[in-house]
Amino acid sequence: MGHAADTGGESWIERFEGLAGLPEPIRDTLIARSKLVTLPAGARVFGPGNVPESLLLLVEGTVRVSQTSESGREIVLYRVEAGESCVLTTACLLAHEAYLAEGIAETDLRAVAIPRTVFDELISRSTEFRDFVLAAYARRITDLFRVVDDVAFGKIDMRLAGRLLELAGGADGLQVTHQQLATELGTAREVVSRQLSEFQRRGWIALSRGRVAITDAAALRRLAESG
Repeated sequence: MGHAADTGGESWIERFEGLAGLPEPIRDTLIARSKLVTLPAGARVFGPGNVPESLLLLVEGTVRVSQTSESGREIVLYRVEAGESCVLTTACLLAHEAYLAEGIAETDLRAVAIPRTVFDELISRSTEFRDFVLAAYARRITDLFRVVDDVAFGKIDMRLAGRLLELAGGADGLQVTHQQLATELGTAREVVSRQLSEFQRRGWIALSRGRVAITDAAALRRLAESG
């Protein structure tokens, strides 16, 4: 995966809450035995059937983690942002199992790879490192339950409004297709298209080819938070 580079030792470890306060011997082990890897946007970070060889701590960039059903429908489970680790990687490392989902680099990536041997060693002998790993794991599991709850019980109009705002990130619009939004929400493209047309009819958005302009963010936010 990518290529190794200088980790910059102290510089990367300070970016992860919970690692900066590790005992010096543990910090030294992480710095000496980890490596910085890079991947270009669009690269496959991991996929179904792959067994993880290391725990990745993302220094820069975003990874989209998604799962595809037997019928071919894809749903975005979550994104890994800078300063975070991937819960599925952690789970697979702890259980010595292969991935059931796919991770794709949405941007160019820089990440620190902690080899499985180092991961297993530090999990066993460092309470502080184990607490760091499990705390991050617990936070993301909570997010995954929220995804399950949204897909099972959430109203599509509320979920779509919230996701448009999230993906726009404060901008007045975003480049996205109806199919990409359907993948984000785990639903059919036709469902998303109907709801986008309704938002446009209300004057909340303006649609053009491959782009959604947000014309009334406040209205979208009220709908997203109405549940």
